[in-house]
Amino acid sequence: MNCIYNSRSLKYKKPFGAVEVNTKIKFTIELPLEFSFSNAYICFYDHEGFVKDIELSYDKTTYNTLKYTGYFTPQSTGILFYYFKIQKDSSTTYVHKNLDGTGYLSNHSGASFQLTVFKENMKTPDFVKGGIYYQIFPDRFYYSNEKKKNVPTDRILRSDWGNTPSFLPNKQGEILNNDYFCGDLKGIQQKLPYLKSLGVNIIYLNPIFEAHSSHRYNTANYMKIDPLLGTEEDFSNLCSSAKEKNISIILDGVFNHTGDDSIYFNKKNRYSSIGAYNSKQSPYYSWYDFSSFPDHYHSWWGFSTLPTINKSNDEFIDFLCSDNGIIKKWLRLGASGFRLDVVDELPDHFVEEIRKAVKSEGEDKLLIGEVWEDASNKMAYGKIKKYFLGDQLDGVMNYPFRHAIISYVKDKDKYLFENSVMTIVENYPAEILNVCMNSLSTHDITRAITALAGAPEQNDRQWQFENVLSIYQYELGINMLKCAMALQYFLPGSPCIYYGDEVGVQGYKDPFNRKCYPWGQEDKNILHFARLLGKLRKKLPVLSNGSIEFITSSADTIAFNRQNKDYSTIFILNPNDYSLNTELNSNIKLNKYQCVHGKHKNNSILLPPYSFAVFTKTLNM
Repeated sequence: MNCIYNSRSLKYKKPFGAVEVNTKIKFTIELPLEFSFSNAYICFYDHEGFVKDIELSYDKTTYNTLKYTGYFTPQSTGILFYYFKIQKDSSTTYVHKNLDGTGYLSNHSGASFQLTVFKENMKTPDFVKGGIYYQIFPDRFYYSNEKKKNVPTDRILRSDWGNTPSFLPNKQGEILNNDYFCGDLKGIQQKLPYLKSLGVNIIYLNPIFEAHSSHRYNTANYMKIDPLLGTEEDFSNLCSSAKEKNISIILDGVFNHTGDDSIYFNKKNRYSSIGAYNSKQSPYYSWYDFSSFPDHYHSWWGFSTLPTINKSNDEFIDFLCSDNGIIKKWLRLGASGFRLDVVDELPDHFVEEIRKAVKSEGEDKLLIGEVWEDASNKMAYGKIKKYFLGDQLDGVMNYPFRHAIISYVKDKDKYLFENSVMTIVENYPAEILNVCMNSLSTHDITRAITALAGAPEQNDRQWQFENVLSIYQYELGINMLKCAMALQYFLPGSPCIYYGDEVGVQGYKDPFNRKCYPWGQEDKNILHFARLLGKLRKKLPVLSNGSIEFITSSADTIAFNRQNKDYSTIFILNPNDYSLNTELNSNIKLNKYQCVHGKHKNNSILLPPYSFAVFTKTLNM
């Protein structure tokens, strides 16, 4: 049977993907001639009670189909879902969604299509588009060798840079994360030329505020830089030096919870002030939710060391978002934005207040969030989140792309890869998609090279410590990592290098994915490749805002076209351990393109093992 509907084709839905509110959308379905019916409808609904059926009108008859068309103009923002309903007498047939965006006929309920409707004139910061993020876990990047003042005495200061972080629990069964390798802000400042050589223009820093663990997600004082990292002046100097190199700094905003060992909670009586745990008269008592004071309180995922903040508390919102609040303080000292930790646990109104505070310092300030799934339809606490409708986030950490890339490079399932990518492209507004952080590794997941070439992950920390890559696995992993990075750099969004990935750092999850950067022992092979990708990204402006369309190629390669009104850039990848000569579909004439990377002969592209090629041309000239 011919295609009934395809949400990703302008033949059936125009315009493509997410739409601005008040946009008139055309929908078309094609039904087989022999399909007898009396009425056809497109049926919209959302999760807040909106329901609307629009009758489709007969358009024309082709040689084997009946074409029906309808129009819909959404008048408010939201995440809508739709399907088609075809009626004859008392019987009803539906058109539901396949994985690839096509529709199928069914007598039963099935998957619906999605329509994201966002605010008029929604704009995200331009400095991110076409750029490269670099994520730094501050304790493990670079130590300036400058001694620090006022460092708490209960910290274990390591002098063996590059050795394994402590990973086994103590006698009480606790993992304290209290050993530090002393990486600092001045160290990052000293390495700015290195980051510039990679093409980096945004540094994302894991938490830098005072906290009593090496990961610093248990904030102790939002007003202060952690003493091991340096001072407020060091932070301001880092931001100033970075801006001179056109590099922006964004910070981790951990506003869902604090540490129990903090100036606000003070369970361990480290601070002289009265924390919420110490007294109901504490100025911070209302920030937290106690079921039985003082030992029973709401905490993040049951970790008593991370008491959760009541995000409806006006005093806490004011503490963050007022003119003298935390957010504006650090933006005014030089930060260019925030990444919100566990944003799916933050209520809509809370995120909206944070956005107002961030954007009040300039519309070019960036606000992104940590979301592990498709963030456009993320369900949390019984509601679909409103991240992408225009009043909350500029973008997210694009974990779905990470999963798609790693899976494809390992398993070569082209169909699954294309549809995983296109689902996100279709659901995310382009302004959002183009600033999303495309990571292959982060502080929360296994390093990319290990995920690609290592043994299947086990949770036992001793096992993770012992299972480093063999020489063979490492060499294979480097080749696979190159393929993954090439996809990461050429897909929509902005690639994010997790410090050390670009030089072959390996490791399973925390703390093995948080090892020190191996200065002086870098794998120059993959480093050279990362610099090449950075240069190509700078050379190809279409990567900042171009659409993506997958191209028919040989079964063993993946190919797509990134295109805007000025440029068309074709990317082809061979993720296999053998060479290929591949041809693209016949309507693409490579002799009209400039070969930017790779080799070709006539319309045939020559691809060595684990390699890619790039072709570009200027349009409308």
